[in-house]
Amino acid sequence: MSADASDSRRVEVYPGREVVVEFDPDLTFECVDDCTWCCHHGVLLYDRDLLELAARANLAETTTDFRGEKFVRREEKARDDHVAEDGHACAFLREDGLCSLHLEEEWKPTRCSVFPLGVWLEDGDLHVDVRESAREHCEGLNVSERRVIDELEAFLPELLWVLENPDSDREL
Repeated sequence: MSADASDSRRVEVYPGREVVVEFDPDLTFECVDDCTWCCHHGVLLYDRDLLELAARANLAETTTDFRGEKFVRREEKARDDHVAEDGHACAFLREDGLCSLHLEEEWKPTRCSVFPLGVWLEDGDLHVDVRESAREHCEGLNVSERRVIDELEAFLPELLWVLENPDSDREL
């Protein structure tokens, strides 16, 4: 995931909270209508996400355990487009292709906020780059004027700096 060290730069996202940015500072991102590619995968839920989700949904119906971690359950969807090859997607993906948590509850799990970025710890520093899978599939990269580096706080919840393992490569 790491880019050439000469491309890396430290950026303060919150007071006292820096991240090592490994992507091109001119990278832009904006979700595009009807994409939902990021909703195909199980969403890893950190402890704080579980508490937030419990206030909004029934955890027994909407989450699953995998390798000792909690994820949002994937379920079969009636729509043919923008679902995974197995016809499944996030339990909160509505039939119109929009997220019920984001639109109706005005909240997103940490992993959803981070997308299309990937985060990992390296030598005690939090690093961030575009996920390899997003480079291949995400239609929202470089289609707008919204520079990611200018809005890192929108992508990187402060919770990431206190997690023992914020690595975003874990999938359901």
